[in-house]
Amino acid sequence: MKVIVLQGSARTQGHTAHMVEAFVRGAREAGHDVTVFDVANMDIHGCRGCEYCHTRGNGTCIQKDDMGQILDVWNELDVLVLASPVYYGSISGQLACALHRTYALNKPKNCKATALFLSSGSHNVYDAASRMYHGFVQGYFGTKDLGVYTAAGNEAESPQMQQRLHDLGRKL
Repeated sequence: MKVIVLQGSARTQGHTAHMVEAFVRGAREAGHDVTVFDVANMDIHGCRGCEYCHTRGNGTCIQKDDMGQILDVWNELDVLVLASPVYYGSISGQLACALHRTYALNKPKNCKATALFLSSGSHNVYDAASRMYHGFVQGYFGTKDLGVYTAAGNEAESPQMQQRLHDLGRKL
């Protein structure tokens, strides 16, 4: 299976990255083709709402930035994982920006399953991000929900969370 992870934390060694690493390790051990896009450290501009993609662009965005790397494989993915720290009650702006830009191609044609990984500094801050995921991403895409995995502080690096995410990757 082709697995794409959109990782929305600018901290390459932070809690979100550790969650992603455990999942990716398991998925690769199971033989899946996994690509992680570190969207917080890519040059991805906000959607302009210009409709070029749906008119003259025929599914291509008028902006020429790093988002093209994601759009090039968008319709090939079987599993989409979104991973983000929680900022102001939701996903990072960088991840939101990348998601908005997928408007050029709409929902991925082959996506069968989705998951959401969230890290934060405290518990009970995940509701808005979970609603967005279930309502827009997993709900709109019509995919199997592989779950929302949350970790406050060092829980992301705990042996239990690392094993859970590793197992998720292996069982895809």
